[in-house]
Amino acid sequence: MKIRVLEKDNRKIKVMIEESSLPLVNAIRRLAISDVPTLAIDEVAFLDNTSVLYDEIIAHRLGLVPLTTDLSRFKPPEECEGANPINNPECYTRLFLDVEAKRDYEIIYSGDLQSEDPTVKPVSDKIPIAILAKGQKITLEAYARLGRGREHIKWSPVSVSAHKYVPEIIIDMEKCTLCGKCVEECPKNILIIENKTLKIINTLECTLCKACEEVCEPRAIRVSWVENSYILTIESTGALLPEVIVSEAAKILEKKAGEFIKQVESLEGGE
Repeated sequence: MKIRVLEKDNRKIKVMIEESSLPLVNAIRRLAISDVPTLAIDEVAFLDNTSVLYDEIIAHRLGLVPLTTDLSRFKPPEECEGANPINNPECYTRLFLDVEAKRDYEIIYSGDLQSEDPTVKPVSDKIPIAILAKGQKITLEAYARLGRGREHIKWSPVSVSAHKYVPEIIIDMEKCTLCGKCVEECPKNILIIENKTLKIINTLECTLCKACEEVCEPRAIRVSWVENSYILTIESTGALLPEVIVSEAAKILEKKAGEFIKQVESLEGGE
């Protein structure tokens, strides 16, 4: 297997995986969605709420606010089942909201949350929580813990987790008449005519829609894909770095495979 990073920043990573099977790449994609843990607010204790929103609505909105997560700081979810959030700092951390509107139509944002742990904070300060009229108050304590996307999507670390085939575009210049129809039809604008030659600007941008192939009357262009090669794209919510998400998903897959092998071996031993 060969892995090559095509793009990477703090929120997105795109890698090309070669000499691999589709089920393996798809397993990493799905584990990134469902099994890589992150922090999210799970319990909220309201001390005061005179807004027009019910406590449950505010709690739901708080739960969907992505929180920065240090996986080394907290115990995994399975080790914290039944833990009391009040006295288990390795399982829970607290965030506080204490606001009172000084004017009409005051928007309360995620940035108004105060965390007792400096490593845990909302990914964005500009996520709206509620709109308060003058004099209205919200005072609460929120408890965040690690969880997984398969339990609730608020614990999923990704906003996008997708893979696609690596495109392969073959042009037969002996058949090509340079009519330009394929250039006009390509939705990604990756085909150009230059120096009396049809050229491809960036093959990897191809979506395999085959619009160029279908419109080409001389059948001079053929769109296909490279066998056993895939492009995996991960976009993080900001809770974890995208490369950490891919790495953790791979570790989880390795662990699950090891457990499966042990189960199979135990069955063979039983016979």
